Amino acid sequence: MDYVVVSGDTIQITFPGLIIPPIAAPLPLVGTGIHKASGQIVCVVGDEYPVAIRSMVPYTKGSFVTPGSGKIWLTLAPQHQTQKTKCGGKPLLLKGGTLQAKFIAMTPAMQPSPAGPVPDPVPVVSGTAQFITRNTKVRAA
Repeated sequence: MDYVVVSGDTIQITFPGLIIPPIAAPLPLVGTGIHKASGQIVCVVGDEYPVAIRSMVPYTKGSFVTPGSGKIWLTLAPQHQTQKTKCGGKPLLLKGGTLQAKFIAMTPAMQPSPAGPVPDPVPVVSGTAQFITRNTKVRAA
């Protein structure tokens, strides 16, 4: 059993070496569940993606200062979602531990050079994420 993630809680996403302005600070989550915990709407699977990262996000990396763009993917482990409790047929999000995150560049950041721009040669970067919850009362399994 772990704490249920609710509307207003946040997710912090980190990718070593990347600068992704939309995730510089923890992002607020908006729950779409039909029930409440600690007076807030519960978050269900799918709510782990705040609006700011549901589409492409800009990024730069080191000397690749001309921004590129890419997509952030999060992997929920069993510890991040209820196995028994459902809300509207979906598992609830749980605080859990660290989530695995992946950034996939769709348009690479570029490094300026006299011979012309050089694209970022590493299109996939692994990172981590974690839920930060204010709920310290309601747990679920």
